[in-house]
Amino acid sequence: MLKRLTDRIWYYPMEEERDRPNLGYIRGDNWSLAVDAGHSEAHTREFYRALEENGLPLPTLTVITHWHWDHTFGMHAVNGLCLANERTDQYLIDFRNRLAEKGTEFFLDMHESIRREYADNRPVIVTPADMVFKDSMTLDAGNCQVKVFCADAPHTDDSTFIEVPGEGVLFVGDATCGTFPEGKKDPALSRSLAEIIRKSEAPTCLEGHWVPVPKEDTIRDLLEET
Repeated sequence: MLKRLTDRIWYYPMEEERDRPNLGYIRGDNWSLAVDAGHSEAHTREFYRALEENGLPLPTLTVITHWHWDHTFGMHAVNGLCLANERTDQYLIDFRNRLAEKGTEFFLDMHESIRREYADNRPVIVTPADMVFKDSMTLDAGNCQVKVFCADAPHTDDSTFIEVPGEGVLFVGDATCGTFPEGKKDPALSRSLAEIIRKSEAPTCLEGHWVPVPKEDTIRDLLEET
């Protein structure tokens, strides 16, 4: 069920069983955008059905927080275009090439949640972004400014944040998590990321696999293990 967070922001909640992340939705007066594309086409389609049931137009643009499969392997099924940072895009291209060379078995063997998502021989399809950015950019969806910027983080080295200052929300993806699959956090990266979040105008953080929380909670969690 789609959940409303602010006047202009909704999210389709995470699911642990198939390791599906929250999918964000930001509605401007002129067009709308999504945050992350989903784990697979099935995930993306469920998200879109929820939008339609709530009378919301499908996104014109989908912004990717980082390259990991649960956030990106639905990219081929999105409405409109996908935007990712340069490093994320290269990771997607590299993984697509690896799948082409080795097949899907190594991917399915990575985790039970992946096997659940791709049960019944669902195809694994990886596509690069339609548009690529470097460092940062600002979008205006119509009386709704959206800031998109790269951030060093302990989870991966290709994290993108999406901030909606007028709504007070910062989408951080999985940036605050440890590395996959070890779960380790580099203390220096955690401290650096905590400072980035602290400087944000947004009082609320929405992580990829958690509920919306005050940014102070996110910062505290980041610094606990440093």
